[in-house]
Amino acid sequence: MVVDGGVVVASGAASDVEPPDEIEEIVLDGFLMPAVADRHVHIELSDSASVLLRGVTAVRDLAWPAERIFPLAGASELPSYNGPLIRATGPMLTGPGGYPTLDGWAPSGTGRELKDADDAADAVRELAGRGAAAIKVSLNAEAGPTPSDAELMTICETAHASDLQVTVHAQGRGQVERALGAGVDELAHTPWVRLSDDVVAAAARQLRIVSTLDILSFGRDTPQVRTALDNLRRFHTSGGSVVYGTDLGNGPIPPGIHTREAILLAEAGLEYEEVLEAMVRASLQPGAPADLLVTTRSPLDDLHALDELLLVARAGRIVFAH
Repeated sequence: MVVDGGVVVASGAASDVEPPDEIEEIVLDGFLMPAVADRHVHIELSDSASVLLRGVTAVRDLAWPAERIFPLAGASELPSYNGPLIRATGPMLTGPGGYPTLDGWAPSGTGRELKDADDAADAVRELAGRGAAAIKVSLNAEAGPTPSDAELMTICETAHASDLQVTVHAQGRGQVERALGAGVDELAHTPWVRLSDDVVAAAARQLRIVSTLDILSFGRDTPQVRTALDNLRRFHTSGGSVVYGTDLGNGPIPPGIHTREAILLAEAGLEYEEVLEAMVRASLQPGAPADLLVTTRSPLDDLHALDELLLVARAGRIVFAH
């Protein structure tokens, strides 16, 4: 693989790739793959440097005060930043007094309380103007009021007009159905209340799911993770799209690659190759970001190989070498 200017310029068998005349050559005996993207984090509740050193070169922060997370996302684009590239939603849109405005983990401003549909449209446009990567909505009916159906539909319409997707924390019976009816693009968690086959099939046609399975178990076997695995297994079988996310910052989830999350994805029915596809930032084609991992052996044979890193590179810059 040849990297220049932070992107991949060529890849393939050594005999087929002609390197430039002046180049730093690195030869490793291991398995080369794209680096990992974690699509559900709360990055200020973890350690950015450890996230990067453990193989995650890009993250998506799904709820944090706008005045803190958007400047941090901008700083993460600089070569001097010691952490992953950060994309962010800013605050979660919620009902008056709704989740997460009263939760201890969330600083003031993590939730944006909506007054009506017009206010919902204004909130989406404001976040789009600040560079939000998506719009996050709280449909956590177990923890407080949620946006109304009119507000939820307005959020989706306004976000889609700005080419932004809407991701939802759906918790409580009937909330996934509300998300589907409004045109939501993604569930930020695998639901841990059992969904009917009809709802699973509709979800598989319309949206993708961010895994976050281990926050329901933290290494243990629990009824919640069993229900979520059943939902995700049926969703995947129905052709639904699944991406890797850990909800880093929630409990004892470790920074960087969380191999247990990958193993749970396999338990949900994904083949090992599908697990890796769900985890990586981008395939290593010419023009792709040169975000790379080298492991001692192939995770296509054993996912525990993701714990055995030899090298991590972000935008062509080596940040860890064993």
